[in-house]
Amino acid sequence: MKAAAGETLHLGGSESEERSVGQAMRRGFLGRCPACGSGKLFRSYVKSVDACAACGERMDHHRADDFPPYIVVTIVGHLVLGGYMATDLILPLTSWQHLAIWVPITVISSLALLQPVKGAVIGLQWALKMHGFGGHEDGPEDVLPPRDDRA
Repeated sequence: MKAAAGETLHLGGSESEERSVGQAMRRGFLGRCPACGSGKLFRSYVKSVDACAACGERMDHHRADDFPPYIVVTIVGHLVLGGYMATDLILPLTSWQHLAIWVPITVISSLALLQPVKGAVIGLQWALKMHGFGGHEDGPEDVLPPRDDRA
């Protein structure tokens, strides 16, 4: 799937159904339906609703899986490591003092970011019409040809 120079590459649908990736991810990050922006996306901490109460868009077929925790670990790990190193340069703290500071920050920030990041991933999947959001069910990407028993 390669686009020529100046040509727009469309993923997962016709050109008439453009979905803004940034807007969908922003709505999901804020815990709102990526389609309409007014319905709630989560019914509990990281459990998404089956369908949007405002517009009826189905959300039960998304596949965020392990991607949101991976993104959260990457973000929090970089921030905490940078904060630890900056603090260690400025203040001579013992290991126990660093643990008392950075363990709670790591746990709290990870828990605080998990739901918004999962919402953004669901918004990304909706905008790119992945995993059933484009009106078609998922199928295998590499379907093998039928076996030739004559050989």
